[in-house]
Amino acid sequence: MAHRFDPTTLREYDIRGLVGDTLTEADALAIGRSFGTMVRRAGGKKVAVGLDGRTSSPAFETALCQGLNDAGVNAWRIGLGPTPMLYYSVYELACDGGIMITGSHNPPAYNGFKMMLAGRPFFGADIRALGAMSAAGDWDSGTGANHQIDIMDRYVDRLLQDFDGGAFTIAWDCGNGVAGPVVERLVKKLPGTHHLLFTEVDGTFPNHHPDPTEEKNLEDLKRVVLEKHCDFGLAFDGDADRLGAIDGKARVVWGDQLLGILAEPVLKALSGATIIADVKASQALFDRITALGGKPMMWKTGHSLIKAKMQETGSPLAGEMSGHIFFKHQWYGFDDGIYAGIRLIRAVTELGGSLTALKDAMPVMLNTPELRFQSSEDRKFAVVAEVLARLTAAGATVNETDGARVTTPDGWWLLRASNTQDVLVARVEARDEAALARLQAELNAQLAASGVAPTLAGH
Repeated sequence: MAHRFDPTTLREYDIRGLVGDTLTEADALAIGRSFGTMVRRAGGKKVAVGLDGRTSSPAFETALCQGLNDAGVNAWRIGLGPTPMLYYSVYELACDGGIMITGSHNPPAYNGFKMMLAGRPFFGADIRALGAMSAAGDWDSGTGANHQIDIMDRYVDRLLQDFDGGAFTIAWDCGNGVAGPVVERLVKKLPGTHHLLFTEVDGTFPNHHPDPTEEKNLEDLKRVVLEKHCDFGLAFDGDADRLGAIDGKARVVWGDQLLGILAEPVLKALSGATIIADVKASQALFDRITALGGKPMMWKTGHSLIKAKMQETGSPLAGEMSGHIFFKHQWYGFDDGIYAGIRLIRAVTELGGSLTALKDAMPVMLNTPELRFQSSEDRKFAVVAEVLARLTAAGATVNETDGARVTTPDGWWLLRASNTQDVLVARVEARDEAALARLQAELNAQLAASGVAPTLAGH
């Protein structure tokens, strides 16, 4: 029996859709059958399965494991927990692959599946191949078994394995995502005073949306940090593979700024190492890595793309503006928001004990938030190509790693096509307001030349 997926659900880094509409239990069954077949044909037999706190996740998990079993693969079910706990279990339990049922930071009506093969991310061509295999009904048959395993305590102990951090007062906002139960266990073993927010797992997200990259979702955390005189605050997205942070003055420490802090102890240990950041990161970060004796590398946005590049270059640390932070140094090379939080505690300890002071010392750059422009799936890549052609003809300084990143004496602007939505994404950074306005005018002129409506600064 072949099975066709709704084409909108097969995305670049995962499978994601609207529950009961574009994503059903029949889809979950077919994902298990297809992924299980791929693992089996590669000589494997064992797949770890985890799930987030969404109301649809348990039914999807049951169907997924049935599909794995029907392909002759054994499912090791680790239950409710963060995506990085699932990644960890693949290494810890010596599995041949792993599947996490999660809608990440999407609204509650969505869900999805993130996959990994034993030693590498599963994305792009892998996901397209899975879809084609399902559509053709090209499946192995067999009888696999299910194993329930509670791995959370082992995961918490592993998070703390090399811990050498000091005692701080920290607020932790779990956003009713799956970070909650892990953080509750973790803080009992950490020095210092800890204030926990929204640790109860609730897939309806009753307090605020679990996406720490949007500042409005950090209001509760800011309030607690100021009220309780915390040294800093940490926040996680719905499946805890991304980290958000604020300092003691309740200022956001953005993803690229966190990477600049986290890189310093790593580069002390591994002089001259390559540190990777995505094309949205501040020039201040790349300059900082160079000043610390590292080799900065700008790479494409997307957690799977960054992980693959880390393996290729032997990089010990990478990060994205979105808060995905990847440690290979003392860790496994995957993105883990909670582990990144632990490493931040350790780095702040090593670098003088104050995240607020570290934030104060950073060069002041003016940035727009991520700007988004509506553009159809077929048009978004064409617009970027047209802009690149005009810029090249004009002799501009352009980095084409992922879209167009244009550097001028004023600063830089970036335009790229989103891999996950029908939008163009832009960002502008400058040293002062006048320079920011000039760069934004340049960006808007290029968009207008390709028929895209302009945006306003800060919108």
